[in-house]
Amino acid sequence: MNGRVRISALLTVLALLLPPTAAVTASAADAPPVVKLSKSQAGTGGSITVTGSGWRARALLMILICGQSVPSTGVRGGTNSCANADGRAVTTDAEGRFSRKLPVAEPPVPCPCAVHVATVTGAKAEADAVFQVAGHAVEPLPAEAAGGRLSVLTDTRLDGSSGLLTWFGAPPTRTLVFTVGNVGTSAVRNPVFQVGTAHGVFAPQWEEQQWRGTIRPGGKARIELPVQLAAGAHGDYTVSLKYGGKVMAEQPWGVGRPWGVPLFWTLACLVVPAALFRAGMAVVDRVRPRQTARHRGLRLPELALRLPGLRPREEARHAARSSSTLPWFTPDNDPGTAGRLSAPHDDSPTSRTSPTAPTRKGPP
Repeated sequence: MNGRVRISALLTVLALLLPPTAAVTASAADAPPVVKLSKSQAGTGGSITVTGSGWRARALLMILICGQSVPSTGVRGGTNSCANADGRAVTTDAEGRFSRKLPVAEPPVPCPCAVHVATVTGAKAEADAVFQVAGHAVEPLPAEAAGGRLSVLTDTRLDGSSGLLTWFGAPPTRTLVFTVGNVGTSAVRNPVFQVGTAHGVFAPQWEEQQWRGTIRPGGKARIELPVQLAAGAHGDYTVSLKYGGKVMAEQPWGVGRPWGVPLFWTLACLVVPAALFRAGMAVVDRVRPRQTARHRGLRLPELALRLPGLRPREEARHAARSSSTLPWFTPDNDPGTAGRLSAPHDDSPTSRTSPTAPTRKGPP
């Protein structure tokens, strides 16, 4: 008994110590986002102020005026039923709130109308507020066809991966996989789905794809539909699935940039000029063949005469023979240089007499 009392007292103390904002934050996170309008009705050319709360912090939102839409059923035709050209984007603050002025424009389909606010990236969230465009046509919503009705049972996913060709600009491809169930009273045969791809905040481009098969009442089927983007596509895309005029699921798809394309052009700008240069040099070599042949046709004696330090074989032998004839003569004791190195002398006949000849003694 004492142990239970202690535990109860401890829990009471902890409840008093915990901040009361924790429970409020948890409940606010679970609550759906809210959208409020400054006016419930306005004519074309005017404007209204759209405020919201309970959104994800720092989230990018898109605000549109859409036809054939009420908060209970949502936008029937997707963003194709909205005035996309006059939409506005806004980013929430740290507390998930925003305020944005929106011009009033007529949607492409009749009212009932609503101001539709949805997240652009990240987790999907949306909210609608009833709004009447003054002077715009109003028609009742089309009743749902009796019989078979399909509903998505599981979250959609995109299977597949990008290959090497996609890195060089080939169209990215994926497979949209989802499971649908027939919640109607009759079988659905060969249903036709619409698969749309949207880039950023732009409206999706829809393409009809038919699935071959029959889904009985209460049954389910796993469906795979191919999805393909344009060549060179990159960035953030959204794949939407629509059946019977109602958007059933959306799936984000981030496509990487094809870096192989700029790499290819860079290599082409380097290789092509180099190849042209090599081809031009080859043509130049072929244009002047005579000059090349004349240089190649030089004989060895001519080459020896042209190059300094080289002499023909005969001159080399003569020089070797003359150098080996009188090896004991040097420039100082050469007989030919003795007269040139002696003192000046007289060229008269008496001086030509040899100094060693005997002199004649006697009367003159």
